[in-house]
Amino acid sequence: MSVVLYPGSFDPFHLGHLDVVDQATKLFGEVIIGVMHNPEKSSASFSVEQRIAMIESSVSHLSSVTVRSFAGLAVDAAISCQALCIVKGLRTMSDFEVEQQMAQTNFTVSGVRTVYVPCSPAFGFISSRFIREIAHYGGDTSAMVPGAVATVLRNTYPQRSKK
Repeated sequence: MSVVLYPGSFDPFHLGHLDVVDQATKLFGEVIIGVMHNPEKSSASFSVEQRIAMIESSVSHLSSVTVRSFAGLAVDAAISCQALCIVKGLRTMSDFEVEQQMAQTNFTVSGVRTVYVPCSPAFGFISSRFIREIAHYGGDTSAMVPGAVATVLRNTYPQRSKK
């Protein structure tokens, strides 16, 4: 059983993220979800603690998954966890281009490799940015996020009344 790090901001965690975690547990065994944050910036919609709580509720059925927060570089987090590699999900070709550049840079500066997991087609359109925008305007995001996250979003943002 290998340990891998799945880093991200997860603001908020959605079904595409959960799909990548599920695939990574089957491929590697133990997955550490690394909630990455920059203490110098406070641009996230949810605090690190809120994001961790939402993720922990969303992955509670996966016994080989843990959630931790990390400041700084993902490669430093991977090294501190003694992770075999970093796992990243891919939705589109543009994701690949961005992630490939990051993976090559990470390997060059640290020797930490990145493994890509393609997101299932059913979740390829989901993005945290769109979820935040839909929720902000009172839309229903429940088809895109785990139940625990949907509850937090409903409690955080007022829902539009249905006509």
